[in-house]
Amino acid sequence: MIPIRYSKRTLTDQAQIDAFLSHAKVGNLGLSNGDEPYIVPLNFCWWNGQIYFHGADSGRKVEMIDANSRVCFSVTEEYGTIADPIPAHTDTAYMSVFLSGTIARVQEPEEMRDAMQAMLDKYVPGYYKEPLSLQHVLKYRSSMGSVTAVFRITPDSLTAKGSPVPEEKLFYPGRTVGDDTGKPAQS
Repeated sequence: MIPIRYSKRTLTDQAQIDAFLSHAKVGNLGLSNGDEPYIVPLNFCWWNGQIYFHGADSGRKVEMIDANSRVCFSVTEEYGTIADPIPAHTDTAYMSVFLSGTIARVQEPEEMRDAMQAMLDKYVPGYYKEPLSLQHVLKYRSSMGSVTAVFRITPDSLTAKGSPVPEEKLFYPGRTVGDDTGKPAQS
């Protein structure tokens, strides 16, 4: 694992990391076939210490996964810009997680169903009265006729970092240096 260069931003609280990954909406899957890198933004869930997502059972992403099961995955949420009278102290409030590991297509129907249910619970909580049926997962076909493939990333390294949100310093349109220093802004 490559250490985080700006170590004071390192986050190690696993409960905070789990909560972040449980609610963040979009992750970026990094793939490589040896010659060509490829990044795919996608919906995902963090379940049982692993990343799960679904998609078509064929195409560029699947071809690259088949060629190289080593992947990386990143999730970032930006919480606002931190204003400061000293320009070099202007910053961004954020949290991010980066992991690398191996990816595999989920083969067990029950794990597929449970991972899909975890995604439904994350993105549309309470919307469906009944849990996802195993038959629905196994028989579903997209509008293009493809079956749904579910993938699992098992991380072998995970790092997180962030910059807290100081509410009193968040930038908003119309805020000027004068608001922070008590002096009128200079032209």
